[in-house]
Amino acid sequence: MKHLFYSLMGICVMTILLVTPSIGIETGPFNNLIPDETYKAARMNSNASPNAGLFHHIDVSCPRALVLCGEALPLEDIAVWERLDREFTIAMWDRAQVYMWLKRAGRYFPLIEEELAKADMPIDLKYVAVAESALLPYIKSSAGAVGYWQFMRRTARKNGLRKDRFIDERRNIDSSTLAAIKYLKYLYNRFDSWTLAMAAYNCGENRLRKEIVQQKVNDFFRLNLPMETERYIFRIAAIKIIMENPAKYGYRLPADTIYRRNQYDRVRIKVNSPLHITKFANALGTDYKNIKEMNPQLLRHHLPTGHFTINVPAGKSDEIQAVISRLTGKTYAKKTKQIDRSSRFHIVKPGDTLSSIAQRTGIPIGTLKQQNNLDSSLITVGQKLVINP
Repeated sequence: MKHLFYSLMGICVMTILLVTPSIGIETGPFNNLIPDETYKAARMNSNASPNAGLFHHIDVSCPRALVLCGEALPLEDIAVWERLDREFTIAMWDRAQVYMWLKRAGRYFPLIEEELAKADMPIDLKYVAVAESALLPYIKSSAGAVGYWQFMRRTARKNGLRKDRFIDERRNIDSSTLAAIKYLKYLYNRFDSWTLAMAAYNCGENRLRKEIVQQKVNDFFRLNLPMETERYIFRIAAIKIIMENPAKYGYRLPADTIYRRNQYDRVRIKVNSPLHITKFANALGTDYKNIKEMNPQLLRHHLPTGHFTINVPAGKSDEIQAVISRLTGKTYAKKTKQIDRSSRFHIVKPGDTLSSIAQRTGIPIGTLKQQNNLDSSLITVGQKLVINP
């Protein structure tokens, strides 16, 4: 009986798998994958099977010619074409993912395209961001790369991005796009090829240079590189093929389902003492969540001290610095007292930081660290600090 039961279960499962495609296409959430006229034409053929004509009217063939960043891919080489075909096929049938690419592109591509045009660089480079992060700010790789353009910490700082415990500009679309453009231009100037520049962006310029020297070849398509890098260029190419003509491949999005570009002002600000984002947001007539979503680079609940750039609600830029000065001025006056410089020691109290003690004594942070043999700015309540040796 047990064997009979499992046999019947197996038959039921196979029946469901065979029937599911027609159910999903006819009544499921993805019925807009197929052009209406194709669907109707298939249904008009009474002799056709339930799935007849639904998919073979979509062009699922990989192109035999393609230009990426102004450089023609040598697709006449069957091995090269097959590598592209693999990535194209994988992307083509990852339909939910492609739909999300197309939706997010409405939000982020206009900005990326504007900056690429200003830099006189190929517009196709926008597809690098899709390949890297699917246009998501919080993506983090196992190697530690973060953000829309998947910068490693060292490379981010080298290209002008701030990365510390308060701010990570790899998560900001404006800042990271400018950094990516700067880095890609540098790589192009070094390798004299956009294909090689993108490969270096993936595996690192030193690794690519080493392989070019070892193999005595400077053509990406003839180089033996890490598998991830070899697939990377073809993945970008496949993304371009689909996103340039989504309807050809069965992706039809009503205009009102494509995400709109975010509206905000970018402002360079100066903060003299930490300011809670909730207070800042309320003063601007918005809330904590809105400010944080505008600024995924902000890692804490407070705006940190110093100079940096943030996004604020559109039309609010003129009043930002006055709001910050008013809020931080009140906070500072309420919470701090000047420390008596004639005293030799200061006992750390709740709310004290090395930065606030430096401000209240006029002693530079570096001097305080040196006088107290501190390796970092971390101090604890009750700790005795030398302020007047």
